[in-house]
Amino acid sequence: MSIAASELSDSLTALLGKAGLSVNNAQKQQLVEFVQLIDKWNKAYNLTSVRDPLQMLSKHIVDSVVVSPYLHGNKFIDVGTGPGLPGIPLAILNPEKHFVLLDSLGKRVRFMRQVAHTLKLTNIEPVQSRVEQYTPEFGFDGVLSRAFASLKDMLHWCQHLVDSEGRFLALKGQFPDAEIAEIPPGFHVEKSHELTVPGQEGERHLIVITKY
Repeated sequence: MSIAASELSDSLTALLGKAGLSVNNAQKQQLVEFVQLIDKWNKAYNLTSVRDPLQMLSKHIVDSVVVSPYLHGNKFIDVGTGPGLPGIPLAILNPEKHFVLLDSLGKRVRFMRQVAHTLKLTNIEPVQSRVEQYTPEFGFDGVLSRAFASLKDMLHWCQHLVDSEGRFLALKGQFPDAEIAEIPPGFHVEKSHELTVPGQEGERHLIVITKY
């Protein structure tokens, strides 16, 4: 049985309020429609193991948008984005910023293109490619990673995507002490932020890494 958009909207409003995020009604509607599209396409495309749209609100939407206050710059790339997480929720909240959504699987890229069309999102660019084979025309202000790889592998595969001012923003669960210890020379952790994701158990951290 499908869940009514009004129920999803009410639940999302409550979660965003607990997270301290200000989101306008048009953006909330887009976020709810995005969840409905994931739910619809999930049956054929297996986009996520989360099957309950109400759980998607916390595990996918709020878990993505809590990063929004830490986006500095205008050009971002979301590597290993899957169905567009965290890139699409962040693009909805930040219409002035541009997001390249990179994934190696064609079915996920087809889904994201459908999302862009349905939600009239003009600031996302779904791209099918392996990250190490993707050559951008310009350096990004930020590389986003959510459950993509270890910090060491992320930096190895993605270092060509930023210029000297670019940042790597990795969404992690528990604070990744072991991964930080393996960060290669030439990079350092600029900041770490403990994130509050209402409806989610366990810790969430955002690790911000820069080149030097």
